[in-house]
Amino acid sequence: MGRPRAFDEDEAVRAAVRLFGERAYDGVSVDDLVHHLGVHRNSLYKTFGSKRGLYLIALRRHLVDDVNPLCDALADAADVTDALRLVASADLALLLLAAVERAPVDEEVASEVTAALAAIDQAIAGALGVPDDLAAALTAAALGILLRGGPDNAATALTRYVGLLS
Repeated sequence: MGRPRAFDEDEAVRAAVRLFGERAYDGVSVDDLVHHLGVHRNSLYKTFGSKRGLYLIALRRHLVDDVNPLCDALADAADVTDALRLVASADLALLLLAAVERAPVDEEVASEVTAALAAIDQAIAGALGVPDDLAAALTAAALGILLRGGPDNAATALTRYVGLLS
């Protein structure tokens, strides 16, 4: 009979979300995971299977804990500025890193990222009553604002220019 688990799996996954969100998949070694999660190497492999296994669990947790609440909040967005600010101020670091680093080389990650971005698009389309392609463009703009920082000024400027285009 094995020893009982000496760590809280939920806490370990949350710590992995933070670590992968800060450093990306390739920037995190198994030694980093062992150190930051407070998990023995054997326990990590026994519980999560591999670094990739833990990464997928962490990504899915990020989607549940961060992306889904964002989509819920977007349902109440009053206007484009509000929607852009919500997306641009959300904690989407792991989603963005997954989109650029892992999705191009990992079909499972690509599927999760595609579904998450589509959910954000749909939430914006539903809240603002805009076509899906415009919602996707607004999502892309908001994520760009998030990447560049300064969501308040950029969201306001973008909203002003979107208004000029319509």
